[in-house]
Amino acid sequence: MATSTMTIRVDAELKSAAAAVAEYYGLDLSSVTRAFYKQMVNTHRIPLTFAPDEPNDESIEAIAEGDAFLASGAAGRFSDAQSLIDAALA
Repeated sequence: MATSTMTIRVDAELKSAAAAVAEYYGLDLSSVTRAFYKQMVNTHRIPLTFAPDEPNDESIEAIAEGDAFLASGAAGRFSDAQSLIDAALA
C-alpha cells in the first residue's frame, strides 16, 4: 500500500483542542484522521452529524411529566435516598 501526505490547515486552538480529545482516547490526530477516512470508505457516507440531537416522543413526555411534577410542588415518592435505592433494586 502506497502512502501519501496530506496537509490540513486548521486554527491552532482547534488543533490543540482536537489533539486533547484524541489523546484522551489514546490516539493522535493522524490516527483519528485515518479512522475518519476509513469510516467514510466503509459506510460510503461522511460520518458527521450536523443536526442537534432531538428527544424522542417518550423523552418529551417524560420531560413534560417531570416539569409538571416540579411545578406542582408535591413531595417525591421517596422519603430518603435509601428508599429510592431499595425501590430501584427491588
